[in-house]
Amino acid sequence: MATFPFIYILILLSIALTLSVTNALALRSQDVLTPSLPQTEAHAAVLAHQSPKLPSDSDLESTAPFDDTLRDLLDALNVMQDNYFEFWQGTWPTSIDWTAAVLGTQVSATLSSLTSTDSNVVSSVVLPSIEESVSAIDREFLAFENLINHFFGQTSAFYFGENAISLRGQAFDDMLWVVLGWLENIKFQVLHSDLHYERSSPFGAPRRPEWYGTQLRDPAAHRARLFHDIASTGWDEYLCGGGMVWSPYLTPYKNAITNELYISASIGMYLYFPGDIINSPFTPGGVDNDPFSDGHPHHATYLQAAIDGYKWLNNSKMTGTGGLYADGFHIQGWRGSNNPGSRKCDVLNTMVYTYNQGVILSGLRGLWLATGSLQYLQDGHRLVRQVIQATGWPDRSGRRWAGLGRGGILEEICDSSARCTQNSQTFKGIFFHHFTEFCRPIRPQESRFLASTNRTTGLRSDWQHIYEWHQARCRTYRKWIEHNANAALMTRDQNGKFGMWWGRKYRQFEGLSMTSPLPRGAIDYRNFGDQAEGSDPLLGDLPGFVSQLTKNPPASSRFEIPGLSSPGHTHDQTRLPDGWDDGPVTQNDYNDRGRGRTVETQSGGVAVLRALHQWKSHASLSGV
Repeated sequence: MATFPFIYILILLSIALTLSVTNALALRSQDVLTPSLPQTEAHAAVLAHQSPKLPSDSDLESTAPFDDTLRDLLDALNVMQDNYFEFWQGTWPTSIDWTAAVLGTQVSATLSSLTSTDSNVVSSVVLPSIEESVSAIDREFLAFENLINHFFGQTSAFYFGENAISLRGQAFDDMLWVVLGWLENIKFQVLHSDLHYERSSPFGAPRRPEWYGTQLRDPAAHRARLFHDIASTGWDEYLCGGGMVWSPYLTPYKNAITNELYISASIGMYLYFPGDIINSPFTPGGVDNDPFSDGHPHHATYLQAAIDGYKWLNNSKMTGTGGLYADGFHIQGWRGSNNPGSRKCDVLNTMVYTYNQGVILSGLRGLWLATGSLQYLQDGHRLVRQVIQATGWPDRSGRRWAGLGRGGILEEICDSSARCTQNSQTFKGIFFHHFTEFCRPIRPQESRFLASTNRTTGLRSDWQHIYEWHQARCRTYRKWIEHNANAALMTRDQNGKFGMWWGRKYRQFEGLSMTSPLPRGAIDYRNFGDQAEGSDPLLGDLPGFVSQLTKNPPASSRFEIPGLSSPGHTHDQTRLPDGWDDGPVTQNDYNDRGRGRTVETQSGGVAVLRALHQWKSHASLSGV
């Protein structure tokens, strides 16, 4: 505990100061830019184009009260942190490096959702733990601020517990998860300060414009900048004319997730990076920290990287059945840097994962915010509709595999067989995190950015109309989100831990026999690693896949499968809990098979409940 005394001191000081000056809180709506102006004809035509398979606005009645969803979200987060996070270590010990970065992202994002909720509502859920002797007003504020500080203290500890040295030598996607994680933490710091702390202190006190937690902004920004700088070296134009390679240690593989992460992280750096004043261990090279009028530097190099990254990805044809993103491209004939084969992305691994459909969504929202181009939002909504349809929606009782789920419930191919690795157990939570970000209402810091670029001037600005169209489209997804949240909730065991295979009631066996066939041409690297090379069941309908990559290879050569263990690379390392069993269900539960309930499956429950909470708590998404 002595390692982090300043965290406890700062939390106590914050509570003492805010209790003595309770009117320092300024509760404001997060929907700061929800236009109510009439549509232009062009935008009205776009808005009228609705998918017939998606729910209508008239079908938005919730089946669960708002407070119940908030309570479920807090319960899920508490279980994740109480059962899996060790404060003295500053991390989740059963996680691996990249999943820990995702877990930190989920906690910070949930804090943003909580601070955006009326503090009286949040307090009503946690008030029983506060002493009755405290006054009513103070009790509400103390409960709210204590809840926020409790979890923020854990994310602060994670800054020191994160395996930052090792991560610098891992794959490029591992590094980019780190960037997104600390940008999310910075976004929360700014939001909490914006929503609840006045710009000037009352009673002649020294000016205190920000919440105390914003002092973590500098180290968080430094880590985000450092990891983005290192990861950006993975951009390569020698092969395929551009795009990010997955890992510097393996045969070149230009996959969806690394490129989507690069796009989302780059636009995140452009929009939310506050500048870096720390020059250790590496100084920013040629980066100007002079801020715009909104206080952020908004480096054009980050914006250009995101634009170029999405242009390449969009033109790469890295999509398969149903328009979903496939896993990635190999280079036909590759034997080494001196014999690179075709140098083209011409052998597609059509394997489909949920997170490959999600990470790009936050990037598309950011690109729209930065450029004002409607096309980015249209592309995002098209992908969301394709994902929803690939779950079988609106058929809620179907058992036939639809491409990314069944019965309207999002699912990994490995869920039904319980063969999901630690990697795949994280994927659905990642999808819902970025999907939630895609539809998130505008925040005050983003409003200041838009004002600084003169994008919101004029009562009938195009930006306002596009924003209203975007939120209207997002409203139509609520029933599907609620269906998935309920499917996740039913997997909770007696300790509140979520299972991996959503829609399977805890300890209620149905004698199910469900298959999840691989797409044609797919190899499941994420769940089978090096076993995927020579196993016919894992090769799906692509026999001889390896021979396509290296025509007539010498007997001594061996195709290096992405995901194999290699120095400094931990993407496919997993910690297997005791009692690993991928066999048939016997006396326990569908979700006790395989790796069972883990911190990664718990984060999936947190993410889908946070999504539902957002749709219920914001007028621009709830329709009320």
